[in-house]
Amino acid sequence: MIQKIMDFAVDYKETLLSLTVEHIELVGLAIIIAIAIGIPLAIYLTTNDSLAEMVLQLASIMITIPSFALFGIMIPVLSIINQGIGFVPGVVALVLYSQLPIIRNTYVAIKNVDPDLRDAANGIGMTTWQRLRKIEIPNAMPLIMGGIRTAVVLNIGIGTIASFIGSGGLGVMINQGIGRHSEPLIIGGSVAVAILAIVADALLGLLQLWLTPKGAKSS
Repeated sequence: MIQKIMDFAVDYKETLLSLTVEHIELVGLAIIIAIAIGIPLAIYLTTNDSLAEMVLQLASIMITIPSFALFGIMIPVLSIINQGIGFVPGVVALVLYSQLPIIRNTYVAIKNVDPDLRDAANGIGMTTWQRLRKIEIPNAMPLIMGGIRTAVVLNIGIGTIASFIGSGGLGVMINQGIGRHSEPLIIGGSVAVAILAIVADALLGLLQLWLTPKGAKSS
């Protein structure tokens, strides 16, 4: 089996490379947008517990929607702006799926920062923004990065289904394999997705370690 996979990788190396790049672009853009939305929103929610509960419930409901159903919903909704099929609906769906781990982890991380650190920051005259930037976010970063890692791995898997609506990526190879009853295409595409998820998680794990304050590492 391993030899067959290696032979397949050699025979389809150009296609695999092209589809892998498409997959990274799809997931990468979705994660960037999700971070830009989710982290600021979660930080604001730490000041409003009732709103936080509602937003987290909505994000929890969103992630339970089957991917096929959500991608199907994207078609008529985004057809209004002539983007019902293709890259855009795939990105939008993945952004929605990313919100729960990013918002939840950021919210919990900021809320759980040691109150003594906040008091010390206030005692030396830091503004709210300075305290957030220099104290709270650095100490919350390990858990925030944990949420981002979860979202990335989740989206790499879900991104394969986005190929059904023309978003591209490694799911194209799997779909072709299903359509042609080709086991090598199905297995090759699936193994490529798995390897991409493992590599992405490992790289983000290193980034998480690098961003973790020294005091948190030693603890």
